Amino acid sequence: MAVTEVEVEAGTSDPAGNVAPGRVRIERFDVTLGPLLHLAPERQRLASPQFNEIEVIPRGVTLGAEISGVDICSKVPDSTIAEIAAALADYKVIYFRNQPLTSAQHVAFARRFGDLEIHPFITGNEEHPELVRFAKGADTGGFENGWHHDVTWREIPSMGAILHAIEVPPTGGDTLFCDMAAAYDGLDTKTKERIDGLYAIHDYMLAFAQQVPEGRQQEMRERYPLVRHPVVRTHPVTGRKLIFVNTYFTSHIEGLDEVESVELIKHLSGQANTIEYQFRVSWEPDTVVFWDNAAVQHYASSDYYPDVRVMERASVIGTRPY
Repeated sequence: MAVTEVEVEAGTSDPAGNVAPGRVRIERFDVTLGPLLHLAPERQRLASPQFNEIEVIPRGVTLGAEISGVDICSKVPDSTIAEIAAALADYKVIYFRNQPLTSAQHVAFARRFGDLEIHPFITGNEEHPELVRFAKGADTGGFENGWHHDVTWREIPSMGAILHAIEVPPTGGDTLFCDMAAAYDGLDTKTKERIDGLYAIHDYMLAFAQQVPEGRQQEMRERYPLVRHPVVRTHPVTGRKLIFVNTYFTSHIEGLDEVESVELIKHLSGQANTIEYQFRVSWEPDTVVFWDNAAVQHYASSDYYPDVRVMERASVIGTRPY
């Protein structure tokens, strides 16, 4: 008896149409596909901002908002500063367009949120040492194109950073941010249980060894000893749990052998590569970005060589991670 072939019309069905929402794994290539359902509550919460003195326009999924209706070059009222701080806690990364800050105005605005750091390893603005200056071009390479929190090698890392674009290339040079609370929430239960209560050691020498003058290594080590932070820290404002290790400054995890420690740091830091956790800022001259250094890691895209990119950053001192 002959078997009759049944023709199936192409393009009439979704290959995942019979799969319930969630993640699907392709074991052969260690790839996981599908919607990240745990993002939905935060996405919905942030969709309807409630502010009186500033306009907040959500631009990302769980992070990222554009702020308008305020001139940060001028003296900003305390009530407006409070709303900006609230927006930062909610959206983790906020930005302002067309804000031609002078260096003095930049420092004055940043000081409204707390005391400012002076970075010992990166060149500052000549008149205002609180401002770190990043001037990149054909003769000066940028090495910020990796995911990291700033200055986790300090006992008290920065609360946040305010970065002002002074000169930007015609294309490229974007900065990407990753929501490390979303990254933590997306971990499987076994991994969360494994890392609960672990501590990591952070060391400036991993990234800044070449910046230390010859003969001053011991002096700088005494000033900036190895520091110990929880692998999962709690946000001081929102109370959310956050992955707090990175491959720039995290040396190792206490209690683990070297291989296991490195693999775990790589795995946790690698969560920042998940695009659904990210928000990307495309710079224009006089764009100012304020990010929450506890809540997000960032990555400065180094794709604009040999063009020039000049930025200045003020960092606000934070609280001890717990």
